[in-house]
Amino acid sequence: MVQYDIVLVNLVPTIGSEIRKTRPCVVISPDEMNKNLRTIVIAPVTSSGKQYPSRVLVEQQYVHGMVALDQVRTIDKQRVLNVLDRLDGTTIKKVKAIIREMYVD
Repeated sequence: MVQYDIVLVNLVPTIGSEIRKTRPCVVISPDEMNKNLRTIVIAPVTSSGKQYPSRVLVEQQYVHGMVALDQVRTIDKQRVLNVLDRLDGTTIKKVKAIIREMYVD
């Protein structure tokens, strides 16, 4: 798994307003972390809900929805069931811009 891969993840159990079920998620942790830790940082993809400024539209072969950057979480790699795809360059730029705006600037 590398940064910006789209992976199928089992997010159960969850609490409260966390996005649940088995669903596609985008790996947002950097490759160095992904290689050396047993956890990865992901942002789930949702096909329902409003398009908030913290969400990025994804329209790819296997994944259609919004990357919910307001629902970022760290998971154990054991939750990953399969690698589905990889974000395209344009979507990666949008994801980076929103992450920067939300967490850096």
